[in-house]
Amino acid sequence: MKSVLCILFTFGLWLLLTWSLDPKVVGVGLMMAILVATLLAHIYPDNPHKALDPRRWFWACIYFPYFLVLCIKSNLDVAYRVLHPDLPIRPGIVKIRTRLTSEMAKTFLANSITLTPGTMTVDIVGQDLYIHWINVHGVDAEEHTRRIVRPFEGLLRRVFE
Repeated sequence: MKSVLCILFTFGLWLLLTWSLDPKVVGVGLMMAILVATLLAHIYPDNPHKALDPRRWFWACIYFPYFLVLCIKSNLDVAYRVLHPDLPIRPGIVKIRTRLTSEMAKTFLANSITLTPGTMTVDIVGQDLYIHWINVHGVDAEEHTRRIVRPFEGLLRRVFE
């Protein structure tokens, strides 16, 4: 079942990208979709039907502007630290624990953290994320989690879990 969904999704994406119903293009797209499904179906999400839930799409539409605002704020913070020599820069790697359980949700969380200036996800081990942070405040793991992960976690849970 998973392979069939992967074929349908990949073939649909092919048709959207090529925007052609020429039999040769459709044939190549179908062959490529079958090849991709054969090689990569094992990494396809476990419950792809969840992606059709309109509530998930609603929360995704909320998440992207929210992420954009956080990204702009982080950009301004990093730019201010670069331009103002007296502001502290104490880089380090902190260990963060997430409450997200699905691999897709953790991947989106890690990418959101990495795309936000001043932070970069180094590794994911189970529920723990290792984050390189431009300005580490203290040693309290819960405080690090609150500052780095919590802004993303609630919305990502609604989208992916």
